[in-house]
Amino acid sequence: MGKYGLAAVRAAERLSQPGTEESPREAWNSAVRDEFPHSESSQKKGCPRDAFLSLCEMGLLKNVPKGDYTRSVENKNYTIDAIKLLKKYPQLLKPENEKELWRMVTDGSSKTPNHQMEVITTLWREGLLRGAIGEHNIV
Repeated sequence: MGKYGLAAVRAAERLSQPGTEESPREAWNSAVRDEFPHSESSQKKGCPRDAFLSLCEMGLLKNVPKGDYTRSVENKNYTIDAIKLLKKYPQLLKPENEKELWRMVTDGSSKTPNHQMEVITTLWREGLLRGAIGEHNIV
C-alpha cells in the first residue's frame, strides 16, 4: 500500500469514529500530515485528495453521507470511471494494475497519474467503499 493509499485509509478510519465532527477534507488533511510530516508539497497534493473527496461526495465511502466535498470536476470524473471499470474488471484492483486502470480511465492519454488510482483501489481492497467487493450498489 502506497503512502496516499495509507492516508486514505487513515482518513476513512477517522471518519468512522463514533461522534467524529471532522469533515472529509479535515480527515484527509490530518491523515496526510501524519503520513508526510516533512513534506508540505505532498500534504497539499490535490489529485489524491480530490479522488478521496469525490468518493465521499458520491456517498461511496462508508460512514460518510453524500455531500459537497470537492470542486474538482476532472478528478471526480476519473473516480467515477475508475469505479465503473473496477466493477467490470476486478483484476484491476491489484496494485500492479493501477497504471493499466489509469490508462483505461484516461482513454490512453499521456496524462500522468497522480495517485488517484492508488487511493481508489486501496479503499476498495480495504473494504471501505460501499458496494465494493460483493455489494452491488456502487455507481
